[in-house]
Formats: sequence, structure tokens, C-alpha cells
Amino acid sequence: MLQEFKEFAMRGNVVDMAVGIIIGGAFGRIVSSFVNDVIMPPIGQLLGNVDFSSLYINMSDTAYESLAAATEAGAPIIRYGAFIQTVVDFVIVAFVIFMVIRSMNNMKKKEEAKPEEPAAPPEPSAEEKLLTEIRDTLRQQS
Repeated sequence: MLQEFKEFAMRGNVVDMAVGIIIGGAFGRIVSSFVNDVIMPPIGQLLGNVDFSSLYINMSDTAYESLAAATEAGAPIIRYGAFIQTVVDFVIVAFVIFMVIRSMNNMKKKEEAKPEEPAAPPEPSAEEKLLTEIRDTLRQQS
């Protein structure tokens, strides 16, 4: 059983998938940082100094002055600002994946469109040419 697992784990596609998952996780963190630290602040500024990460709906009867206070008190809240940021994250990741797959498909189409030209037969060597001439001369003499 251990041998079977080793063979399974060492297959090329399993290793490739593992590398893809690791790179995808790192890419997801980069995109989250990009959205939270670069994209959302200017959008919030344009919308009147809105901090999306602090937007929430309080589901309890008690009023709280901030998201942190409501969270600390354990109040039921809907963090729709965090949801908006997650949706923006998803849209960016989906767009990048779309572009990568699109470029891979274009490269594959170009590769398939290239007609394979048969390789030209190699020219005979000097010895073969000489032997051919000798053969032809002998045929003419007989």
C-alpha cells in the first residue's frame, strides 16, 4: 500500500497540481492585499471616505460604535463590507485565471495550426555519391 501511495504521489500531474495549489494560495494573498490596500481605499475615498472593512449591519438591539466593539461583544452582525472586498478579490482572481487560460489556449491553437513539414532527406555523403557513380558506370559497361 505504501508503494502504491508513493507511485500515486510521484506522478507528474499530482506534483504539478500541488505546485499549482501552493502558487494559487500565494497569489490569493497577493490579490487580497492588492484589493484591501490598493483598490478599496481609493474607491472608499471616492464614495465619501468609506472604509469598506468596517461596514456592517448590527442585528442586535444594542447600538455599537464600531465593528470591533460589536464583534467583541459577540453581537450578531452582517459584515457586508468584508463581503464586498471578497467579491472584488474573486473578480480579480477570476479575470487573471481567464487571461492565463486564454493565452494558453491561443498558444495551443498556434501550435496546432503549424503544419509539420517533413524533414528533407539528408544529402548523400561524398562516399555514397562516388559509389553511385561507380555503380552507374558499371551498369553502362555491362
